Amino acid sequence: MLIAAGVYAGAGRLNIVAVAVIAFVAAVAGDNVGYLIGRSGGRTFVHRWGRYVFLTPERFHKAELFFTRHGGAIVTVARFIEGLRQANGIIAGTSGMPWRRFLAFNTLGAALWVGLWATLAYLAGTHITTLYDEITRYQLYVLIALGVLAAALVARHLLKRRHQN
Repeated sequence: MLIAAGVYAGAGRLNIVAVAVIAFVAAVAGDNVGYLIGRSGGRTFVHRWGRYVFLTPERFHKAELFFTRHGGAIVTVARFIEGLRQANGIIAGTSGMPWRRFLAFNTLGAALWVGLWATLAYLAGTHITTLYDEITRYQLYVLIALGVLAAALVARHLLKRRHQN
């Protein structure tokens, strides 16, 4: 959503400051909801519902140990890692990280994340016509390369499976 809004802002259809502020507030608020869930529901919630977001009890335990050692840095960097971005508030809450410390690192991470993606998307939006022309020119080659890559991965999987039997 942030990238699309940033591109629209770069194309002159939205205000980039409004896009960045809304994204920042939403990012901080969303992780704080996760923190509250982790703090109040804790392990019970994760063990019951975590598997639906690929957060098994084993993965959760490993993440919690790692989080206990590296807490603040993890909250900041988690913004940039898919999967961890969604789980970091919950893990911070269940691991007992103080809320003010979480809020500080969460705010820093959100500012960096929103700043990066809003800026890149805005710049892409200012050159959208040029980007579209280049994408259109090379799309067939990219699709062929993706097809070859997919075929290679399937062949590798089948060969690996054959050698295991």
